[in-house]
Amino acid sequence: MSPEKHLLDWQTNQTVAETISPLLGQLYRQKGVEVLLFGKTLVNAATIDIIKSHRLSRHYSGTALTPSQTLPLIQALVDMPLSPCKVDIGQLADKFWQSHNDTHALKDFLHSALVTAMNGESVGTPKDVVLYGFGRIGRLLTRLLVEKSGPGYPLRLRAIVVRGGKNGDLQKRASLLRRDSVHGQFNGSIIVDEERKAIIANGNYIQIIYANQPEDVDYTQYGINDALIVDNTGVWRDTEGLSKHLSSKGAKKVLLTAPGKGDIKNVVFGVNENVIQPEDLIISAASCTTNAITPVLKALNDRYGIESGHIETVHSFTNDQNLIDNFHTGERRGRSASLNMVLTSTGAAKAVSKALPELTGKLTGNAIRVPTPNVSMAVANLNLANAVERDELNVYLRDMALKSELAGQIDYTDSTEVVSTDLVGSRFAGVVDGAATIAQDKRCVLYIWYDNEFGYSCQVVHCMEQMMGVRYKTLA
Repeated sequence: MSPEKHLLDWQTNQTVAETISPLLGQLYRQKGVEVLLFGKTLVNAATIDIIKSHRLSRHYSGTALTPSQTLPLIQALVDMPLSPCKVDIGQLADKFWQSHNDTHALKDFLHSALVTAMNGESVGTPKDVVLYGFGRIGRLLTRLLVEKSGPGYPLRLRAIVVRGGKNGDLQKRASLLRRDSVHGQFNGSIIVDEERKAIIANGNYIQIIYANQPEDVDYTQYGINDALIVDNTGVWRDTEGLSKHLSSKGAKKVLLTAPGKGDIKNVVFGVNENVIQPEDLIISAASCTTNAITPVLKALNDRYGIESGHIETVHSFTNDQNLIDNFHTGERRGRSASLNMVLTSTGAAKAVSKALPELTGKLTGNAIRVPTPNVSMAVANLNLANAVERDELNVYLRDMALKSELAGQIDYTDSTEVVSTDLVGSRFAGVVDGAATIAQDKRCVLYIWYDNEFGYSCQVVHCMEQMMGVRYKTLA
């Protein structure tokens, strides 16, 4: 291919991607149809991201799809009477172009593939969501909910509850939402309404409520009713403490963004979300590490059987550690997080059994906090019931990431150049590093990357949707 042809192809793809972008927005905002490309959302994707996603499709289908191949399918979706759903345009385009040379049969093909989503139910009544706490996870949940907002998405972020209320507090919190040292600038516009104590993010009016205790809040005075309260403070982790939220007028259910204690159901979406029942009032979304390792462990256990194992977590430092040496109630955590690797404990391995009971008593775990602000890694050293070979294991894990029911939780990379910052912003619970996989006889060692902030927040949003009955099938 001549140098000029490379540039011409790029410009063609860029032009087509610029045509695709508004169509994606139209489908999502007007119909509630989220377009995916082999499991990765294209909603709010920039032109360059659309092109990159098409290039990456070669890992799924063997050959890279071009924007010109998906454009006619997306244009056809706009004219179809679709109900809210997720449509994997990558899988559909791959199937269509394997057996067709032109678009004459496209309408019939899409009608057959998407018939179950045509002329169905609408989104229904909007459902109120309140974030109790506005730390790292709270701000990322805000970004995700604002990103998803529109007529086709029923969850509405109505309020955020925080302590404080001093002069300048609202501006400070808005600034932390607007700019993030790890995750970059907020994608859109943020306006502060000082008079009404509110933040307007991309047109979403979010009431800021100042309160010291959950029972001090009356949500109904802000027009909020039957709300899901997402507690991301970690202050209360048992039924007694979290039930305080339910005493607030306007609150209906509670989701904890930390491991729950006692009889609280700990949910790893993709593995055991079916345990969430309509009558459940308090649910835990477990921890970031538990979410990262459980889907991979389930995939491995289903195929090879796990006899025993040890999970070592190499975890970025968190806000509960000291920046410099100072008193801390936790062992070793008083030492400077920015200067030291800090050996500490983790309950993530043990917590796996709450989502995957068949692994009860089979796993141990420890953690090493390291001087990085985000993205962690779990090293799973496992003894299997059946022998496995490295390449075979990697092919299986790659297929699980591409084609299985766990594809929304597991990602896979075989790059020998990936480092932690490359995973900032990953929307997957965990990313298997195939280049590092070790396997011999009935033993294997897996390296699983995860964005312990953003990837986990995506899992939390899935749990929120499940609790509020907002789940759409992915059609392909």
